[in-house]
Amino acid sequence: MKHFQQSPTDPAFVQNPYPFYDSVRAAGDLFYWDDYQMVCAVSHEAVSALLKDRRLGREIPPEKATPIPPHLKPFYDIEAHSMLELEAPRHKRLRSLVLRAFTSRRIASLAGDIEELSNELIDRFPEGPLDLIDAFCRPIPVVVICRLLGVPEDRAEDLLRWSNDMVAMYQARRTREVEDAAAKASTEFREFIVGYIEARRKAPANDLLSELIAAEEEGEKLSTDELVTTVILLLNAGHEATVHTMGNGVKTMLERGLTEISDASVEEIIRFDPPLHTFTRWVYEDITVFGHDLKRGQMVGCLLGAANRDPAAYADPNAFDPERKGPTNTSFGGGIHFCVGAPLARLELKVAMGVLFDRLPALKLAGEPQYANVFHFHGLDSLMVTKG
Repeated sequence: MKHFQQSPTDPAFVQNPYPFYDSVRAAGDLFYWDDYQMVCAVSHEAVSALLKDRRLGREIPPEKATPIPPHLKPFYDIEAHSMLELEAPRHKRLRSLVLRAFTSRRIASLAGDIEELSNELIDRFPEGPLDLIDAFCRPIPVVVICRLLGVPEDRAEDLLRWSNDMVAMYQARRTREVEDAAAKASTEFREFIVGYIEARRKAPANDLLSELIAAEEEGEKLSTDELVTTVILLLNAGHEATVHTMGNGVKTMLERGLTEISDASVEEIIRFDPPLHTFTRWVYEDITVFGHDLKRGQMVGCLLGAANRDPAAYADPNAFDPERKGPTNTSFGGGIHFCVGAPLARLELKVAMGVLFDRLPALKLAGEPQYANVFHFHGLDSLMVTKG
């Protein structure tokens, strides 16, 4: 297995990681990333296979677990009940309960809300240059998920702050300051959610939180801790990734003079420049995959952003083709951890971006967009535009 070095905090890499992906993919399906001291899958075939391989998973093997520092206990108390970090049987039970409430009918019913909200935000656009991330991309997903769950929209700023502080724990530039902010956010987020859980238990409403409380799987319901973590996971994942998929997508469209939004173009947006570039998994038994031996306890990084640009899977993969045909992209993961919110994300992108380009067909970039200096996330710091 070939070794490669590439600092994940190097500004040039953060702005455009795709040339590095191309170079390591040329060496095979798997490579060893020295900076992370981790085996990584880089081809579409390898990433797709390892995401679905039950010999790997998200839950850390017991012998690899280390004591949680006291200052991080609030954060990991929440993570301990996240279906994103669990395997069967707990994962299956939690996901089944969430899917009983998070139905396709409930998601489809949000289309009108997304359209109305998009129009309201566009009506408030100022004259002259504006940051589309703050004015449009960021508010839509958080307001939609607030309405879906039944929590007040006027707390959106708090939710965004808590979410940003917690998600920062997965960045390559994690520091003690980042950890302290995540722990504080976890405590405040939990206190906020517990209050609404208690209120909905006494007086159920027509919202997802009430449905989650009522949902049963073989006589079992979600505990308070599980409800807290599930709601936080839905809030965090439900807006964080969609904000940056939308921002990256609008940037890509404007750079090419495109305005037509369809199911196919939304899927190409999700493939071409996704907001999450790495999803890690633990090896649970000694295995041989793609010609290489992996040992129990190793961590493997599935490079989603690289898999989506694999020329073996997509013709001219570094080109944006709104009518592209090809295999399913890896941006939503795969296997049992395939993103439960994928249908909602697709709906938000199609409706909101459709309204944006219908209302503002002359929308133009105002300056060179810059990606935030973080990895393994990939989203814009700002997206300055003019209405044309």
